[in-house]
Amino acid sequence: MAASVVLLVTLMATLLAPASALGSEREKPKPYALIFGTVWDPDGHPLYAVTVKIRRADEKKARWELYSNHTGEFAQRVPAGKADYIVWADVKGYKLPSGKKLKPGSEVTVHIDDDERSDIGLHLDW
Repeated sequence: MAASVVLLVTLMATLLAPASALGSEREKPKPYALIFGTVWDPDGHPLYAVTVKIRRADEKKARWELYSNHTGEFAQRVPAGKADYIVWADVKGYKLPSGKKLKPGSEVTVHIDDDERSDIGLHLDW
């Protein structure tokens, strides 16, 4: 009986103790920068499900590939710190309901200095 009371008290103390008192402090999240953008058609309408690719300026291949959402927006976390990134839309195989063909617009260069957000627009051509 006494052993079960001690066990119950120990269990309650463990559950009620703050996490830092238990020695398991939370790790601080790593800092990051955010590249946020919108994909636009030539008429100024946002486009859904367009492939967006991002690479560091000193690399040849895309490091990140994502898709624009229903409002044409996309967001990608990149490491904090000085770096340049190239962002572009890949419209290969993309079909509009109207049947019109899209051409990729210009690549956009994004400069990041630290843990910040950079907002851009990707404008496509006919």
